[in-house]
Amino acid sequence: MSIVAVGSVAFDTIASPSGKVEGVLGGAATYFALAASYFTDVRVVAIVGEDFTAEHENVLKKRGVDTRGIEHAKGKTFRWGGQYLGNLNEAKTDFTDLNVFQNFQPHIPSHYQDSQFLFLANIQPDLQAMVRREMKTVRLTGGDTMNYWINNARKQLAETLKLVDVLLINDTEAKSLAGETNLPRAALKVLAMGPQALVIKHGEYGATIFFREGAYGIGRHPFRAPALPIEEVKDPTGAGDSFAGGFMGYIASQGELSREVLKRALFYGGVMGSFAVERFGTERLQSLTREEIDARFQIFRELTHLE
Repeated sequence: MSIVAVGSVAFDTIASPSGKVEGVLGGAATYFALAASYFTDVRVVAIVGEDFTAEHENVLKKRGVDTRGIEHAKGKTFRWGGQYLGNLNEAKTDFTDLNVFQNFQPHIPSHYQDSQFLFLANIQPDLQAMVRREMKTVRLTGGDTMNYWINNARKQLAETLKLVDVLLINDTEAKSLAGETNLPRAALKVLAMGPQALVIKHGEYGATIFFREGAYGIGRHPFRAPALPIEEVKDPTGAGDSFAGGFMGYIASQGELSREVLKRALFYGGVMGSFAVERFGTERLQSLTREEIDARFQIFRELTHLE
């Protein structure tokens, strides 16, 4: 089943203890689409500038990603620069040049309307809501946000959360959104805002999924999936978006929406995030095989005794 991913395509300049790269292909929609493409059909809605060439687009096309929803505009593509020299868990932003992304207005192609899954990457909440209302037939909508929108567009975000089935955010964002310092209490408050399930990403410590009472099954007991220990992390950029791609991609590949499917999807999210950090930019996600993915998933099973 197809997923529509709406978000950014960007060029990143990244510095970490492993080195520095300039102008590598990145962006939330790019990481998500490449990760999800190993599980299901992916369609992208984004905007790029004149510096986004056919070679860049072919990175997505080689993975079978439908790029007809990418708008080409005059100007430069969104560019971001950051460094992880002090802490691999947190990027220090050097610059953010929105360029054509500043005026991004998502346009959903008519042939995307039959998609049953939707992922709203980190963009303005009112744009996320607009897309969700336009996509009337989706079975499950995943969404992301960030502290900037939590702090500066809370009213619009509150309306968007009513339209999202699964929200994927990190610990800090969850606590900030709920106004709570205790994570389980924060999760319950976020679920009360609309989502049926909440995935909280803990970086190198894995992820936890919380369910609203009665959503996708009985009860609301959370489930925790650990992260896979990685010997060398070269570039954490896009790990969260890659996690979301693996998580949503696996769900879309299954015939049912159940609590067990969503729990298993956490592990595939962790698998894709663990691959993403092994190289700079999207390089590792471009060259994977499904056999490598399944082998790493098996390691997760052995670590956790997952049935």
